[in-house]
Amino acid sequence: MSVRSHTTVLLEQAVDGLNVRSDGIYVDCTFGRGGHSRLILARLGTNGRLVALDRDPQAVSAGGEIGDGRFHMVHGRFSRLAELAARAGIDQADGIVLDLGVSSPQLDDAGRGFSFRFDAPLDMRMDPGSGLTAADWLAQASEQEIREVIRTYGEERFAKQIAAAIVAARTRGPIGTTRELAALVAKAVPTREPNQDPATRTFQALRIYVNQELEELSLALPQCVELLAPTGRLVVIGFHSLEDRIVKRFLREASRTDRLPARLPVRARDLPQPHLRLIGRAVRPAAAEVAANPRARSAIMRVAERLPRLPKLPGLPEPEH
Repeated sequence: MSVRSHTTVLLEQAVDGLNVRSDGIYVDCTFGRGGHSRLILARLGTNGRLVALDRDPQAVSAGGEIGDGRFHMVHGRFSRLAELAARAGIDQADGIVLDLGVSSPQLDDAGRGFSFRFDAPLDMRMDPGSGLTAADWLAQASEQEIREVIRTYGEERFAKQIAAAIVAARTRGPIGTTRELAALVAKAVPTREPNQDPATRTFQALRIYVNQELEELSLALPQCVELLAPTGRLVVIGFHSLEDRIVKRFLREASRTDRLPARLPVRARDLPQPHLRLIGRAVRPAAAEVAANPRARSAIMRVAERLPRLPKLPGLPEPEH
């Protein structure tokens, strides 16, 4: 089956959020099929630079088709941002964008095993050359581990029943395909949510776990802040509550100034200073975008700006960060 082209969600809003400077240096941590990268390049001048990362070899191959001297494609996880940026010769960036989750080409490629719409090997790895497949993990995990993954990452209330069904089924033979797993889940789930396949939450949970998506995000966010130059922008687009909760909490903490009780003899400039300031409110796709691209319906975008450090005064220690 041919892979559909990817429609980048909140494209204009995300690149607007970066506030692209013509001579700036930018990092697209999730190249995908290059929607954000191409628009960033369109706004960069001749002295600008863009580095794109992706863990999926197919995305890296797509990036190789961009014939632009200002653009550099890197194969790697964004949890290694500091290392990969340094390898690309970048010590500061004027903007960083992360578009989280799975892309349309990954979902629509039957052979990748992300979707129960096709009967395919149960793989689900964003980098097929690294780590266990979903099938491999299901073959060796305990019933408790399976239950916890489905409950935690899929927010599935029938995780106990699904895990029990998987363990019972694998005694008869390996669960090797997407359709096998989807059929097991359908039998184990007693009720169905309107307009949602009963396997949706289980497939989401396995994909997040196999790719360690939440751990990757938690590792990447502090590196983004450290890499940003003063006034540099961080733009993050998430697609479900678990990842957005991590982003929201991180940005809130990074933009918060410590508060002490009133009348203490401490000047505000001597307190640890926040790393970021939040830019506007969270942004969601307009109704027209959701109508044109239903996969956009759950997207939420947050933007923050790197604050400069206050200059050190003679005789005072450097504020801790």
